[in-house]
Amino acid sequence: MFTHYAELQCTTNYSYLRGASHPEELVKQAAQLGLYALAITDENTLGGVVRAHSAAKDAGLKLLIGARITPVDGPDVLLYATNRAAYGRLARLITIGKSNAIQPPRTTAPSSADRIEKGTCRLSVDDIVAHSDDLIALVSPFSRTRSESTQPSPIPPALIDAFRGRLYIAATRPYGPDDAARLRDLRCLADAHRLPLAATNDVHYHAPARRQMQDALTCIRERCAISEAGYRLFANAERHLKPADEMCRLFRDMPAAIDATTEITDRCRFSLDELRYEYPVEIAPSGLTPMAHLTQLTWRGARERFPDGTPDKVRRQIEHELQLIEELSYEAYFLTVYDVVRFARSRGILCQGRGSAANSAVCYCIGVTSVDPARVDLLFERFISRERNEPPDIDVDFEHERREEVIQYIYARFGRDRAGLTAENITYRPRSAVRDVGKALGLSLDCVDRLARSCDWWDAEALPAGRLAELGLDPARHTTQLLVKLTRTLLTFPRHRSQHVGGFVITRGPLCELVPIENAAMPDRTVIEWDKDDIDALGILKVDVLGLGMLTAIGRAFRMVEGRGGMTKARRGGRREARRHGGTKARRGGRREARRHGGTRRGRRGGITVRDGWGGTERRAMCRCRLMWPRV
Repeated sequence: MFTHYAELQCTTNYSYLRGASHPEELVKQAAQLGLYALAITDENTLGGVVRAHSAAKDAGLKLLIGARITPVDGPDVLLYATNRAAYGRLARLITIGKSNAIQPPRTTAPSSADRIEKGTCRLSVDDIVAHSDDLIALVSPFSRTRSESTQPSPIPPALIDAFRGRLYIAATRPYGPDDAARLRDLRCLADAHRLPLAATNDVHYHAPARRQMQDALTCIRERCAISEAGYRLFANAERHLKPADEMCRLFRDMPAAIDATTEITDRCRFSLDELRYEYPVEIAPSGLTPMAHLTQLTWRGARERFPDGTPDKVRRQIEHELQLIEELSYEAYFLTVYDVVRFARSRGILCQGRGSAANSAVCYCIGVTSVDPARVDLLFERFISRERNEPPDIDVDFEHERREEVIQYIYARFGRDRAGLTAENITYRPRSAVRDVGKALGLSLDCVDRLARSCDWWDAEALPAGRLAELGLDPARHTTQLLVKLTRTLLTFPRHRSQHVGGFVITRGPLCELVPIENAAMPDRTVIEWDKDDIDALGILKVDVLGLGMLTAIGRAFRMVEGRGGMTKARRGGRREARRHGGTKARRGGRREARRHGGTRRGRRGGITVRDGWGGTERRAMCRCRLMWPRV
């Protein structure tokens, strides 16, 4: 008789350098195998669950949201969210282990003495117990590799008490020489504590063919060659997804362990579709709803923008936009952007909205953009559309040297437990993939260096056969073929998590109960675990606080002009300079300045530094600024 089976222990490549398959690959394979459900349990992270969620919806597969927590004083514990509240506790637990954003709540950055380093997670059994309500726990008493003790770790009594009726012991059969002894020890442990066993395969890749990739990732993580890895590698290629009949055969003496997987699945009813994003409400004055406040600001701004009266065309556009904003409940988002822009201008920081937001008359009236709707025909639906049902995206550029003031204002305004930068998953590119795989295979450093230097980021494929021959490698050699195969597989694998250039997620309630927060490499930044594609998939809005070097140059020019006699005198002086240095001469002067400060050299003219890092257009504009400065 056919028995349902759910795989409850899956590690994706978002457990950096541990899992050898993308979340989408695991979900697709599980659906093809006809599994009852699949659980994503990456190590101390929820970074891959959104991609798995989207793939599971397309495949019609039930997905369990979970994580593998590795406390410093106990065995690994796999936690599964049964409902929305339990998911919030799981996300908060991971946040506590990876950042100081909520321990205790603070608006200032933690000191270096108590700051958790990026990429680390410090949790204890007591932390797990404190967040145990409505979570199901699966304890993994054995180490993942053979390099450590073969005896099961004791289960802390605090876990047994906290998860009463919701605690299971993970049982695996990885085709090792000690499988029978391990299962016997697990049965004794389960009987001693009166806990049920649950079968898992501790999956690290979706198909057996990824075993070589798994070994290479282990070597990269351990910083050793494959010949030196030893027991740090898995013994065989059995850590892949298996069909229900195969798992039933492996656990034919323990049918209750198979049944426990469906029991856990049925108890976990949470889906990421239940997440409801709510924007802050304190951005509206007391007694006014956010929509009423936005309407008030818009019409007041319209009167300031059009002192002779708002044109009928603009009035109709504003009314249309306000109606759609209210219908889609985006008013709080507009108010947040307005609040950030208002702060910047109060500090004399130049800023300007751009992108599709320039099609909005509301953005023009509240001062976010400068495109006059009376002079151009705006297409608001390019910015916000009822049919597309996509969240709006307002990009605001700030002076890049003063953008940090704006970022810290957002943290102070909303709190670090409610605001965080969006993540950016840095993926492998040809050069980094060749270097890491080459070292893992034991190639000499000079050979690895030659191979990496031959790659460019725009290459259609890594290490084509013709290029290998040019570098003196035999394309038919097994090691060379393995290098090419693993390098191409590793491309697009996430390598580490970084921070978005300026995308902020701000919430009404604790952000850490929506998505885990971790410390960035910078001491005063915190980052959520999801990137822009993840938050777009869940309909979460972000505010883009971007930096633009040219705004800094313009700001410096303004301040310099004001220091030399004021703007009125500057305008007169600018006209005199323009007449003195006619168009042709000015262009020649600009080219001379560009040549003088080109290459790797830096030039300083009147306090403005011309740097190679800026684009050519900005550099030429900076050089020409000298010709327009007033001489008094």
